[in-house]
Amino acid sequence: RDVDRVLASPAARQAIDLEHAHGAFNYRPLPVVLARGRAAQLWDTDNKPYLDFLSAYSAVNHGHCHPRLLAALHRQSANLTL
Repeated sequence: RDVDRVLASPAARQAIDLEHAHGAFNYRPLPVVLARGRAAQLWDTDNKPYLDFLSAYSAVNHGHCHPRLLAALHRQSANLTL
């Protein structure tokens, strides 16, 4: 879409182009490339903040990078990683 090209920075555009070339299209992607998250807040590759309103969807209902979930992940990955 033309609007995607206008809204996305060059770094985000590169990631979006990779997704278009190799991704599965179960949902229509937004012209945003998220780089990190903490609780309900997310940041894109240009450090622009967003609020995540999909918290009840999938496993994100605990918030991004929840300390207890990260600790469990680290413990498990020290034992076995596939």
